[in-house]
Amino acid sequence: MTILVTGGRGAIARAITAGLTAAGRDVRVASREPSAVGPSAVTYSDDPAPALRGISQVFLYSDPSSAPSFVAAAEAAGVKQVVLLSSLSSQGGPEDPHATTERVIGSGSYATTYLRPGAFMSNARFWSHQFRATGQIRLPYLDAEEAPIHEQDIADAAVRVLLDGPGHGHDGRGYPMTGPSSMTRRHQIAQITEVTGAAIEAVDLTPDQARAEMPMRDAGQRETLLAYWASRVGTPQPIETGVELLTARSGRTWITWLTDNPGLFA
Repeated sequence: MTILVTGGRGAIARAITAGLTAAGRDVRVASREPSAVGPSAVTYSDDPAPALRGISQVFLYSDPSSAPSFVAAAEAAGVKQVVLLSSLSSQGGPEDPHATTERVIGSGSYATTYLRPGAFMSNARFWSHQFRATGQIRLPYLDAEEAPIHEQDIADAAVRVLLDGPGHGHDGRGYPMTGPSSMTRRHQIAQITEVTGAAIEAVDLTPDQARAEMPMRDAGQRETLLAYWASRVGTPQPIETGVELLTARSGRTWITWLTDNPGLFA
């Protein structure tokens, strides 16, 4: 029985593939740019049917635009289980795009499990580009609190659900997931300096400066992010226990992520 892992270029998909392969499972990796993944990767397009042939389980990235075609193709292929990478924001209301995707993907006859992580520690990769170019990290609401999660913890959780398979208590469940501690981004930047020795100037952008410096295709999404960060100033992020429930251990810390990514802020 073969497991399809979509989004093959991403760090989470790569870690899931490694975990499943180490456990002796047959894995097919799919990407919209398979040549960037490797010679064995398959194309995942607006028509997912070819990638789903012979597949029993799927790790799927949330995408409201392609969700209906996925459901139809998965039903036709006889898929038994889908693990959807959603978002903590899906719990914010029915209009959230992740909530929309959950509703559509969950309409299939296969078993569905929803992984709902909050902010990713790997967002700091974008900060490193700023730092190498300017010596600064420029962000709005530096005192907003989040509990970012290590991408390996998300992957470990997904591997656990896929190895357990359908019918083992995960069917229809959502797992909110955060890192083990709430912190401001100002504190995160200070810890980068502590770990790496990099002299970083933290610049707290005004909302208007952020709008000018945050190139996003969807202006509405940018405004949603700014409003969310504003709401988190002075408010610790509640710690969610999805990682602990699925892996039987605490999530990896921000210091661990920095240690796992040496040279990023060199």
